Amino acid sequence: MRANVHKLPSRQISLTGEQLVERAADAVAAARANAVDVDRDGRFPREAFDCLRAAQLLGAGVSTELGGLGAGMGALAALCAALGEACSATGLIFAMHCVKIACVARHHGDDPWMIGFLEDVAKRQWLVASSTTEGARGGDIRNSEAAIRPQEGKLRLERRATVISYVENADALVTTARRSEESSSADQVLLVLRRADYSLTPLQGWDTFGMRGTCSKGFALVASAEPSQVVGEDYALIHAQTMTPAAHLLWGAVWLGIASEAYRRARDFTRAAARSAGGALPPGAAKLSQARQSLDALRALVARNAQAIEGAQAGGRLNGVEVTMLKVEASELALDTVQSAMRVTGLAGYRNDGDFSCGRLLRDVMSAPIMINNERIVAGAHASLMMSEAPRASQFLI
Repeated sequence: MRANVHKLPSRQISLTGEQLVERAADAVAAARANAVDVDRDGRFPREAFDCLRAAQLLGAGVSTELGGLGAGMGALAALCAALGEACSATGLIFAMHCVKIACVARHHGDDPWMIGFLEDVAKRQWLVASSTTEGARGGDIRNSEAAIRPQEGKLRLERRATVISYVENADALVTTARRSEESSSADQVLLVLRRADYSLTPLQGWDTFGMRGTCSKGFALVASAEPSQVVGEDYALIHAQTMTPAAHLLWGAVWLGIASEAYRRARDFTRAAARSAGGALPPGAAKLSQARQSLDALRALVARNAQAIEGAQAGGRLNGVEVTMLKVEASELALDTVQSAMRVTGLAGYRNDGDFSCGRLLRDVMSAPIMINNERIVAGAHASLMMSEAPRASQFLI
């Protein structure tokens, strides 16, 4: 890491979603080719991430001035959807990585250490893990138990993290923590750690129903960092302006990818069954229209929020209630789509082998409503919903 930081000249204009997905063609192909093995063995999708590194895509969210590709949220969402369509775990890992990069990139405040970190992510193609879940609070990411404390001019953090996804394959880690031992649980900071800054002791494994390839094990984390490794802006601001919007959008894009793959398999099954039966549709064909309706609604939801989030990051206003509920709505629509697809395909979809199998897709997408539980989100949103303006009916038509 360089002590003296200078801005690099722009080498490439920001890529569109289509360009980003085209650049990731090898990674998408590798993700699809290894998705069954990744799920069966519960292993990290290394082949896809080798390709992402080769295409310089782990720095996609870093600005071109710092050596990255300068991709906006809409473009990153397109790539998350493409990866999620090929392999759920690959898409979700890439999404979580991009969320952490966005938090540092938007809130570093021109701090030399943070700028150097982003340059290293782009140049060295570091994969960045996320740790926001710990102890008894589970998925309550707006409260932290562990606190940072000063120790011989540095900061020390000891944290029992019930889940840290893919951290054993990551090059860096971004974690929340209480600001100090005297701080309340909601007075948090965001701490950026390089691999040499922390040690991990396993607490629990990751033998789960779905999303097995995210390798989201539990660890006792012990870290020692410089004070400059704390992101300068208040975490409440980071959480509201970047963490939540980016996470809900990019996760939603991954779920859109899973739902799209399930719909494709259901459609192909219906075509094949009709051909073999002289044009007669299979019994579950009526569910295909339901799958398409929920898929179209999900696609429109993700696209609308991508546009709104990019607009807000360019200086516009973001509707906090809509962004909060994006996760809830996207996860439910994705699950509805895959369940309908399973009903279309019947036994062929229920099987774990064959071109029309939907079992892995259903298991993976069932993580969506419980990944930061939807009931927790809805309960937390009640106050905001009561205080928010109710849009007039005509606004939906303009």
